This record gives sequence, structure tokens and C-alpha cells, in this order.
Amino acid sequence: MSRALPKYNKRRVGLAGGAAAVALTGAVIAGTALAGESSEGGGADARTLAGPGTVSCPDVASQLPAIPASAQAEVDRNLALLDQQITEANKRLVDTVGQGGPNFVQNAILGPLEDKRVATVNRIATAIGRTADRPAGLDSLAACSLDAQGDPAAPGQEETGGTETSAPPAGDVGGDAGAGQDGDASGVGTISCPDVAPQLPAIPASAQAEVDRNLALLDQQITEANKRLVDTVGQGGPNFVQNAILGPLEDKRVATVNRIATAIGRTADRPAGLDSLAACTLTK
Repeated sequence: MSRALPKYNKRRVGLAGGAAAVALTGAVIAGTALAGESSEGGGADARTLAGPGTVSCPDVASQLPAIPASAQAEVDRNLALLDQQITEANKRLVDTVGQGGPNFVQNAILGPLEDKRVATVNRIATAIGRTADRPAGLDSLAACSLDAQGDPAAPGQEETGGTETSAPPAGDVGGDAGAGQDGDASGVGTISCPDVAPQLPAIPASAQAEVDRNLALLDQQITEANKRLVDTVGQGGPNFVQNAILGPLEDKRVATVNRIATAIGRTADRPAGLDSLAACTLTK
């Protein structure tokens, strides 16, 4: 039987002395100014922070059950990867100070970090579940928050507001392997992904609604990636598309297909190998 996770304490990952459970490198943020957006009533910045803050995530290791010896190495690798993901998110906080709108941190840093963590904790659960009870509820440890430094954001100018959502462009949705019209129109190419639905086994009736929701989410993720292709034309270096679009998209897809597999596996054999369908490519 899988056991419910106890209430956890967040692991503070920052630079203040004595406050971090994991030492981060390359994320020196003291004294970095975060430029605010101008208020409507004048030219003064609405807010100025002493620094971009640090990412705080729940500690996964302390919430795991006994780890079988056969799974220890794989679990250790993925626990180290969780730490690396936080380090990279903190570095990105510093590198992107002043960029984007009021939801930039949530959409460009915390959201992708959560997707990566969902995929990673699912790998941990799968490794343990091969020879012991698969731990349940690790996904609840995936979401992280921003511990902001300096003055709070001015009303209406919060740096970590809710995730922006927009309706997909007409013709941009239509199959997990499809490509959006936005990419074609601008000449930047389109995202092509393996189609997950035909690779699924018979879906139990109890799992159908959840599977359908996640299949729709796979389409939405491709739509958003194609839109980001268009919105970021000319940005970054030669690896920008891989690092900023295709990589985060793969992490999201890994998390989504794992949810599909988990839904089916509750009342039938859990489908194996869906992770192999997560990687996408750019078609010019």
C-alpha cells in the first residue's frame, strides 16, 4: 500500500547564511536591482527590489519511503537533478532581471521548474515502484515559490502573478503531432511531436476523462510552444529554441504522459514507454 505523504516543510534554497539546505552555485544575487514597470501616473518605477529573490521548493528526499537497494542509484540521481533544477532556476532569476511582464517569473521560471520536478519525482516513484509499493502523492511536492527580497511588489505590479492563459490561435490545435499555423506564417518553423493517443492501450472507463484531459493538454502545450516560437523570433543564441522551447516542452510532456499512465494504471496494467513520446522537434 502507498502511504500518504506527511505534511512537509519547504526546503529554502537561497543565499542567506544558514537558511539553505542545498548550497547553490552561480546564483549570486545580492544587490541586484529588479527594475519595475512604470506606473500609469508618472515615470517613477512602481517597485524596485533589492534582488530577484530565490526559489523555494518542498524537500522530496525526506518524504520518500524506504528505498529498495535496486532503486537507490536511480533515486539518488534524480534527487541530485532536483537540486540542479533549483540551481538553474535561481540562475535564470538573476539572468532575466527586468525581462517580461508581471507574470514572467511564473510563466518562464516557476512553471517550467514545476514541470521538470513533476517528471523527476515521477521517475523516482517509478524506480521505487519496480520492486516495492510505488509512493503516491509525490506530484504534490513539485510546485515551488519565489521568496522575494526587498520591498513587496506594488499593487497591480506583482512579479509572480497567476499564469497567463490565452485562447489558441485559430487552426493551431489539431492533433498531438500537428504544427500550428503561426509557425508557418512567420517562417520560423513548427513544432512536431509524436502522437500519444494511438500508442495507448485500452483505456478503462474510470480513467477515460482524465486521459482525455491530458491528451487535450498535450495539444495545448504544442500550441503554446508554436506561439512562443513566433513571439521569440531573433532572441537568444543558436541553442535558444532547444533550451527555451523544446526542452521545457519535453518536460511538460513527460509529466503529462506520466499522468496518463498513472490514470490507466490505477485499474489496469500501467502502460510502459510513454516517456519515449515526449521529445519534439522543430520542422522548418
